[in-house]
Amino acid sequence: MHGVFEALGDPVRRVILELLAAGEQPTGSLVSALQSRMPISQPAVSQHLKVLREADLVSVRAMGTRRIYALDRAGLDAALAWLARLADPLGPFTQPLDALATELARGRRTRRAAHPGQPAGRQAWRLAEERIR
Repeated sequence: MHGVFEALGDPVRRVILELLAAGEQPTGSLVSALQSRMPISQPAVSQHLKVLREADLVSVRAMGTRRIYALDRAGLDAALAWLARLADPLGPFTQPLDALATELARGRRTRRAAHPGQPAGRQAWRLAEERIR
């Protein structure tokens, strides 16, 4: 993931990624599309493509004298996985904790069904504390 977020920090590079999201394109098409949106030279577009390639966000293949660019799924997936870990700080523990919460709720329901009329949860603890005092 070397340089991924630095590469994404530039608005021109983000536009290039948006253009490539529609499918692979030759350099000339990318240059034309960018020039219709902003004043940019072909060498500048090539530099942006180089940065995106080095960050593993795009791949390139030769077709004769043309260079065809496409989104690099592996690089994008690595960036998404990194962001997902930030969004879910518990990561691999989330599912087991969800299962634990379900089991605790099931246990409370079972106790209530077995002992109807008795207080549950915090109320039961308060009553027990009052009895001790």
